[in-house]
Amino acid sequence: MTQEEIIEIVREAIMLALHIGVPPMLVGLFVGVTIALFQALTQIQEITLVFVPKIVAIFLTIFLLFPGMAQLLIAYMDNVADRIIGM
Repeated sequence: MTQEEIIEIVREAIMLALHIGVPPMLVGLFVGVTIALFQALTQIQEITLVFVPKIVAIFLTIFLLFPGMAQLLIAYMDNVADRIIGM
């Protein structure tokens, strides 16, 4: 394997991590900002009010997007395996 092929594999892995990780993080960010705004408007300072909805929203996002995430991971692994076998 050449240095260029290794760099390409690592670049693809980083892009895959971003494709898989960004949607749950954006949902967590949106829910966190929404709850922070609600807390600021109502002056409710309950600490569990921040974490529980955020965790539920992130898990729900992962649950709904998991088939697509699995397809991306399978395609990436097939690509890497083909490159290894083709050596």
